[in-house]
Amino acid sequence: PEGRSVVVLAKTEFGLKAESIDTSTTSFIPFTAKTRMSGVDITDKQGNIFRSIRKGAVDAIKRHVESLGGTIPEELDDAIQSIAKSGGTPLLVSENKKIMGIIHLKDMIKGGMKERFAAMRKMGIRTIMITGDNPLTAAAIAAEAGVDDYIAEATPEMKWTLIKKEQEDGKLVAMTGDGTNDAPALAQADVAVAMNTGTQASREAGNMVDLDSNPTKLLDIVEIGKQLLMTRGALTTFSIANDVAKYFAIIPALFSTLYINGNSHGPLAKLNIMYLHSPQSAILSAVIFNALIIIALIPLALRGVKYQAKSADEMLRNNFLVYGIGGLIVPFIGIKLIDLLITSIGMV
Repeated sequence: PEGRSVVVLAKTEFGLKAESIDTSTTSFIPFTAKTRMSGVDITDKQGNIFRSIRKGAVDAIKRHVESLGGTIPEELDDAIQSIAKSGGTPLLVSENKKIMGIIHLKDMIKGGMKERFAAMRKMGIRTIMITGDNPLTAAAIAAEAGVDDYIAEATPEMKWTLIKKEQEDGKLVAMTGDGTNDAPALAQADVAVAMNTGTQASREAGNMVDLDSNPTKLLDIVEIGKQLLMTRGALTTFSIANDVAKYFAIIPALFSTLYINGNSHGPLAKLNIMYLHSPQSAILSAVIFNALIIIALIPLALRGVKYQAKSADEMLRNNFLVYGIGGLIVPFIGIKLIDLLITSIGMV
């Protein structure tokens, strides 16, 4: 995106087109995390470089110009600070040993970004912006976007190390990125979402590619993942609690000789806390209830439990109260009602 925006600027403001450049006398200098700049060297017919153009980070271009014996204009720092404080990224352009100008690169914060990060915070997710920008620019963008923390002037090694450290502390780490510098960290993260507009390296390192190139798509991924876990947990909790309740109907009936002994109650009759009519009605009621509850749970399994942005502890507590205790109470009521019904119509 950065390179594309610079090319568009050159076309619209200065009428420069790639087709007008004689590529036979130029050699491209690719960007690397170490040099933090890219450029073009133009040679004459004898192969001597007479124009060396570079574009990159402020400190990298300054070092490059000074290494060639050039000087840095005194007024340059004021312009750089002004761009950084406004949340923009200053990029310097040099030709040979002379600073030619500054490019003001501005990341566009998408609408609703701050609200999305606030929703992540409510879910117990801490958001960190890791960028290669200078601290002033990083602080301005972090404040505008609403992230919890930021790390400026980060190298690929710093990004990878941070994720590794968080994982060693027992945390699950998700990351979004679009640059080649992000590839190592994306490969290390537990969940890695590469932007569709990003580099090939970042797309290959990620677990998935976001076609919309929206960094907050992580929120949708987390919500869907948590909804799946909540639904599975709810069904499992209800199923276990439901089985426990049914045992109070089935176990006494399975040992009917210990349930009713002649005209007197056997020792297992104490488990018949629902006061079911007979062992036969108890087993039939439990079978009918089990068939009905499976049908009743199918819509919940297909639709999923409604997701709400809550902490893990709160979701676990609600899951236990609704599906755990509910799973104990519902079978007692359901089996007793079925027992009364089949007894009243003479099925047993």
